[in-house]
Amino acid sequence: MPVESSSVTARQAKQKRKSHSLSIRRTNSTEQERSGLQRDMLEGQDSKLPLPLRSNLLDLFSQIEREFENLYIENLELRREIETLNDRLTGDGQTLEGADLAKGALKTKASHSTSQLSQKLKTTYKASTSKIVSSFKATTSRAVCQLVREYVGHRDGIWDLSVTKTQPVVLGTASADHSAMLWSIETGKCLLRYLGHQGSVNSIKFHPTEQIALTASGDQTAHIWRYMVQLPTPTTDISQTQPPEEDPDFSDKDEADGEAEGPNDCPTLRVASTTLRSHQGVVIAADWLVGGKQVVTASWDRAANLYDVETSELVHSLTGHDQELTHCCTHPNQRLVVTSSRDTTFRLWDFRDPSIHSVNVFQGHTDTVTSAVFTVGDNVVSGSDDRTVKVWDLKNMRSPIATIRTDSSVNRISVSVTHKVIALPHDNRQVRLFDMSGVRLARLPRSNRQGHRRMVCCSAWCEDNNSCNLFTCGFDRQAIGWNINVPALLQDK
Repeated sequence: MPVESSSVTARQAKQKRKSHSLSIRRTNSTEQERSGLQRDMLEGQDSKLPLPLRSNLLDLFSQIEREFENLYIENLELRREIETLNDRLTGDGQTLEGADLAKGALKTKASHSTSQLSQKLKTTYKASTSKIVSSFKATTSRAVCQLVREYVGHRDGIWDLSVTKTQPVVLGTASADHSAMLWSIETGKCLLRYLGHQGSVNSIKFHPTEQIALTASGDQTAHIWRYMVQLPTPTTDISQTQPPEEDPDFSDKDEADGEAEGPNDCPTLRVASTTLRSHQGVVIAADWLVGGKQVVTASWDRAANLYDVETSELVHSLTGHDQELTHCCTHPNQRLVVTSSRDTTFRLWDFRDPSIHSVNVFQGHTDTVTSAVFTVGDNVVSGSDDRTVKVWDLKNMRSPIATIRTDSSVNRISVSVTHKVIALPHDNRQVRLFDMSGVRLARLPRSNRQGHRRMVCCSAWCEDNNSCNLFTCGFDRQAIGWNINVPALLQDK
């Protein structure tokens, strides 16, 4: 009897090996037929790949497919086992504690999965609640932050904008299309186009008391030019007071080139009254000192220059930055200049005493300082590519009095004179408003139908205007005028 049982066992093992070898042979033959058919199909197709390379790719794809099939079958079997064990758990009920070790482990896994499901539900609930709250905040901010007018006409991105300090009050824009434009704020009509530069116009600032503009350019010069404009009569045309309803999103396309040809009837100015030529690199920014008799320019040659407007002579060369300058700004009431740089610092230059020109270096950021601006009081606000904005006290500049952390790089910021609200233009197409203590007040509405569609480069407040008190510009080739109800924002915070 033992001999017969051993022979039966050997016969079964032999049959099993035979059937296994037959299945392998059958599988291999099927795969060979499939690969042969695929090769025949590939030979009939047009391809520039050599046939051996295509055959090798087919073999590799076949292997990947087989591996995926095996994983899929194993997954199905594991699902069946899990269902079987779950049924046994449900049937055993009270006797689960006396079960074997495998059942105990499965119970632990089941309880763990239950806790994970509970946690997932809680997370989902919190996320949905936060979405509801954020949407409510967006609706509230949209009610007090309204888009009033779009200024379209440049053929390339707009780097900078500014509003005149004298009558008539107009908006000025500086663009990478080598031009600067003056706009009627009320109608959105182009009043004058300046074409004196041979490179990108990176900055525009207006004289404090006269109709004179100062522009900085990539052609290594800064120009001072006079303008005379006449404001058109405002109209009540709906198409001019509201953005178009079907405004396509050109965030990733350039189909807007046709509509950005620029106004054909806009007067053109091509000659500057004064040209400042002392820099050896791109002039990235320029500004007027208080009184309007001197200007300061910032360049990629790592220097800022102070010029006399009447004689066009270089008065001082402000050196010390280790890398290219990104911006310069002057104090509205005092002879102070602040320059920012890619070397992660900004410097405060003091010209109040003619015999002493002191400088202070501030190292509060970890990346390029894109702009640093004065407020009417004794504060400086700096923005950086490290996604932070810091508020500093001029009397104690050792550490910032407030730090604003954002989710995107910050470009040229501006601070309102009356309420000291900071407008932050971002690389991610957003514009956010904060107070001086770092409290977020609002985010300007942005969608496919309104708002900026590319990087926002600059912001500028104009609180004396009743219709538009904040302007922004970006690389979507347009400037936008906003009406911000600042008292309502400050009350809601």
